Amino acid sequence: MVLQKIEALRKELNEHNYNYYVLDTPSISDFEFDQKLKELQELEAQYPQYKDPNSPTVRVGGEITKNFPTVTHEFRMYSLDNSYSKEEIEEWEKRVLKGLGTDKVSFVCELKYDGASIDLTYDHGQLVQATTRGDGVQGDEITANVRTIRSVPLVLKGDYPDHFHIRGEIIILKEGFKKMNEQRIAEGEDPYMNPRNTASGSLKLQDTAEVAKRPLDCLLYYVVGDNLPVNNQFDSLQKARDWGFKVPSQSKLCHSTQEVMDFINYWDQRRHDLPYETDGVVIKVNDFHAQQELGYTAKSPRWAIAYKFKAEEVTTTLESISYQVGRTGAITPVANLAPVLLAGTIVKRASLHNADQIAKLDLRLGDQVFVEKGGEIIPKITGVKLEVRPQEATPVAFITHCPECGTELVRNEGEAQHYCPNAYGCPPQITGRIQHYISRKAMDIEGLGSETVELMFRAGLIHNYADLYELKAEQIQNLERMGTRSAQNIITGIEKSKQVPFERVLFALGIRMVGETVAKKFARTYKTLEAFRTATYEQLIQIDEIGDRIAQSVIEFFADDRNKEILQRLEGYGLQFALAETAQTTLSETLKGKTLVVSGVFARHSRDEIKALIESHGGKVGSSISSKTSYVVAGDNMGPSKLEKATQLGIPILTEEAFEAMILL
Repeated sequence: MVLQKIEALRKELNEHNYNYYVLDTPSISDFEFDQKLKELQELEAQYPQYKDPNSPTVRVGGEITKNFPTVTHEFRMYSLDNSYSKEEIEEWEKRVLKGLGTDKVSFVCELKYDGASIDLTYDHGQLVQATTRGDGVQGDEITANVRTIRSVPLVLKGDYPDHFHIRGEIIILKEGFKKMNEQRIAEGEDPYMNPRNTASGSLKLQDTAEVAKRPLDCLLYYVVGDNLPVNNQFDSLQKARDWGFKVPSQSKLCHSTQEVMDFINYWDQRRHDLPYETDGVVIKVNDFHAQQELGYTAKSPRWAIAYKFKAEEVTTTLESISYQVGRTGAITPVANLAPVLLAGTIVKRASLHNADQIAKLDLRLGDQVFVEKGGEIIPKITGVKLEVRPQEATPVAFITHCPECGTELVRNEGEAQHYCPNAYGCPPQITGRIQHYISRKAMDIEGLGSETVELMFRAGLIHNYADLYELKAEQIQNLERMGTRSAQNIITGIEKSKQVPFERVLFALGIRMVGETVAKKFARTYKTLEAFRTATYEQLIQIDEIGDRIAQSVIEFFADDRNKEILQRLEGYGLQFALAETAQTTLSETLKGKTLVVSGVFARHSRDEIKALIESHGGKVGSSISSKTSYVVAGDNMGPSKLEKATQLGIPILTEEAFEAMILL
């Protein structure tokens, strides 16, 4: 009887929470709700054997979280490419149509909520984990804090899948933010600067009771999983509403760029009437199969793009220009500004990118400049208030020598940036390469951060990343903010990095223009560092998407005697200089010299599995159909234009079964 009473109260309170915080249609008074909640709390305290992590009583908090463990996302959280004009949207649409091989496609337009990204995991209708976006691959687990947010359903209703994720933004509504600041001012505290930063900071508070006091809300927009009961984005939003999620109703199904722009223009004018902050519109290809067909770049989905509303703009004084040196020697000018409030934060600096940008703006010290936040994040100077410029003001002259080491700068033909060529004697370049080497997507050395690298360099302990492997705990334990345990953790992390796979080692080396994706391509092509190191310029540019600038950068890197010595040392320390056998297994050379394009949805394999099979049998995966395509492996829902193009070019089309027979699977 007691358990039945507890379960009845939980069900009733969950329903009232949903009515109040999601539907905004409360059916009982706050007093009645509080009385029922108090009754449930007393019963749960009296009968702890009936404890439930998703009981409505967790909404009030009370749990202390001392640290937030890092977890790997089951499905990577990508960032979106941004656009700022109709022309950029049209260019994106052309790429989508070409990628799908069709002449029309439907889009879903949704408002872009200005908050902290979140990934919620549900098993059998119960919230089991909440994770921040982090770097997209890994995030921080903040489940206890998210359970206090009343618009996040702890228990779902309806025909939900057994296991799935849903993504959204944790926000603070404008009215709630206003009340928070009124209370802080009344208590003699400084007001918070903006809702987004306040929401993000609230999620990392250690006391869930304090989190529960914050007026946090959660708006959801994307369901992720393997066996979803819907096949398109628009229907998935309605399903999410049915399951109990707070999904704003402003989304719209559009069938043309003009309809997309009508949606954008409508909300650009009315966004300030919304109860929450929004900084743009997200446009997604509606069909999930089409999304899968288009896939992803290294950073972003090809099937979605963000349109950013014009940013808030202010004027302030350009006081000076300083110059930063990056790890590759690139010189970035930075404008030092008279402090000004912009989009909720105090701005003192803005990037100027390069000498051409300074010349284009015709900047002069003392100018009144227009500043906005590019993409609402990074401040940038957009122009000069010429009518108030002093007559005696002289144009800014870009520096000729490195501000750190005094070496004369160079500027390569066809490149926008100036560089310091003193790669092995310029301090920011030395520490920058080591900081890149230890970063999460490279060697991911636990316990070692950028500030510690700076301390070690200044102490004379390291001069390149090979030196890391000769460090002893006793050498670093006396550094500032260091101790015996921290020092040992760093040594352990360095030792563990010897197991980092070859493709990440290549990325970690910091070869100019060789990013994460290009490093993987080189690793899979050459299999070993020795083979890669001895590749000629002509061989490198034969690789798909490798141009002459990347190839030349690789040749120069391996030709440098200092790099040769560092690589020899790294090999001696036992780093992975060859692709793991599991990653380079070639089952046969059946498809050697052939290029296959994969299109559609398959019954027995995912598209990625089909692509992996092509490569493991010696073939190359093509991104689009051309005269160089050998075969098209076609599943269901292949784009009609792709089918037409393959037919016109006389390219054989393989079913999944025919492809399997070809490679004797």
